[in-house]
Amino acid sequence: MKLHTLITQYIVYRKSFGERFQTNERILKSFCHIVGTEIEVTNVGVEQVNSFLYSNGQITSSWHVKHNALLGFYRYVLSRGYATTSPLPTVKPKRPQPFVPYIYTQEELRRLLATVFTYQKNRGRLEPYMVHTLLLLLYGVGLRLSEAIGLTLSDVDLAQKLLTIRNTKFFKNRLVPIGTQLNETLMQYATWRKQQGYSQSSEAPFFVGRNGKLVNIYTIEGAFQCIRKQAGIERTDKATYQPRLHDLRHTFAVDRLTSWYQQGKDVQKLLPYLSVYLGHKYLAATSVYLTMTSELLQQASERFEHYVLKGEYL
Repeated sequence: MKLHTLITQYIVYRKSFGERFQTNERILKSFCHIVGTEIEVTNVGVEQVNSFLYSNGQITSSWHVKHNALLGFYRYVLSRGYATTSPLPTVKPKRPQPFVPYIYTQEELRRLLATVFTYQKNRGRLEPYMVHTLLLLLYGVGLRLSEAIGLTLSDVDLAQKLLTIRNTKFFKNRLVPIGTQLNETLMQYATWRKQQGYSQSSEAPFFVGRNGKLVNIYTIEGAFQCIRKQAGIERTDKATYQPRLHDLRHTFAVDRLTSWYQQGKDVQKLLPYLSVYLGHKYLAATSVYLTMTSELLQQASERFEHYVLKGEYL
């Protein structure tokens, strides 16, 4: 059977289980385009696969992402008898060091929020007050950026201090409670939003640009990088990427874990609650914060020990 036909069939099969499958679909279609749409699946050789995997000549995390996509496809092909052997390499190279998110300090967060009102040299498409509120929300409850800008007026129940996050990363909805202080911040923004004359329709976006329309995710991310640079926040660990907007979500999780340690809570028992709150599909996605932030957690442990022994925080 032709490679193109089988890849199309496999994509439909995976999506039938409710998976988005966007990344793997893109990879498999790219593989098919490079190898040839009319080639028989049994004629795809090791050299063609290696050429695709090593397209940039280096072993990066993308090598493993592409390999995993092909591995799933060929397992499907072999299990159904479309081929008897797989052209994938039998030995996988060592995976590069995983990307380490940036954890903002409280002082850096204050600088970011202050810089929001001064970073624009000229009037842009984003109102600084809206950006300020959005950053507070992203850090305050650890939302993904797409979840935050996807909020409509009906999703933000300020009377109940509750957010409804719809069609998340895993096609699910979830309810996110918010604290009193953050709720007051959102109420002030909602009042300002109304005074500006933006749509009060229940389906209107909660966060809007100056044109009153849904905020573009790339516009927000670009603005954040300008804010970060002007605030003088950058990595010093030789990492490839500078601090990102998405790192506010990681910072929220780390600060929550640190706070639990300070309070002497059983973090292992509370971790599933944090996982649900963040909208993670698997607990392992949340557990990574425990190993990622050992230094911070050690500091929290020391503060708590000091509190137990002397009755005061450091």
